[in-house]
Amino acid sequence: MKVGELAQQTGVSVRTLHHYDEIGLLSPSRRTEAGYRLYGDDDIIRLQQIVSLRQLGFSLAQIQDCLNQNEFSPHNVVQLHLSKLKEHIELQQQLYARLEIIASQLQSTEATSIQDFLQLIEVTTMIEKHYTPEQQAQLRDRRETLGEEHIHQVEAEWQTLIDQARTEMAKGTNPASEAMQVIAQKWQSLIQQFTGGDSRVASSLQSMYQQEGAEVASRGMVDAELMEFMGKAMAATKGSNDIGQV
Repeated sequence: MKVGELAQQTGVSVRTLHHYDEIGLLSPSRRTEAGYRLYGDDDIIRLQQIVSLRQLGFSLAQIQDCLNQNEFSPHNVVQLHLSKLKEHIELQQQLYARLEIIASQLQSTEATSIQDFLQLIEVTTMIEKHYTPEQQAQLRDRRETLGEEHIHQVEAEWQTLIDQARTEMAKGTNPASEAMQVIAQKWQSLIQQFTGGDSRVASSLQSMYQQEGAEVASRGMVDAELMEFMGKAMAATKGSNDIGQV
């Protein structure tokens, strides 16, 4: 099967297939005399494994490591995918149940507005878009472990820190100043608490802020101008990394 035919039948773009070939993740088993790629049965099976693992949140490097292991068979990948899909279905069912409760509350009381309901849906779909089912379960477990009291305390710390950063920005403070470095370090610490030090969760968090915009991703707590200001402060912090630059 030529690369164009494979792309058409699988939905994986020609550009992606070429990239997989270039990095050695999926190289076609044959080529024509003219040099065109030809994919066989084993190549298609390997592509299915790659697609499944990508959907589960694996990076290309992690997929490469997995597929290079002799004991990592197509059956293992399918079983892993089934397991994660089951988790995702369970999460969807939990979400459905919660939304039913909220819908009932909205119908019976005036305390909760339709806007609140719409915001809940917006946040929920945004989280599902950027976090894998595994990461969502991980964040939920972490929230349960920390406890609601600690969560409320951290939320208060976030608001205080955001107010401090906004004040410094309004004053025209240099992002590399000592005062901003203290804020930047605290900012990184709070993000570390949220992600639990998991680089994949941090990457998803950063992706959400980049794609949705700071104001939407933070539910109105920060805006683009403040995030740009904090990004400069993070860049000036010794040992700063992508986790801090949400």
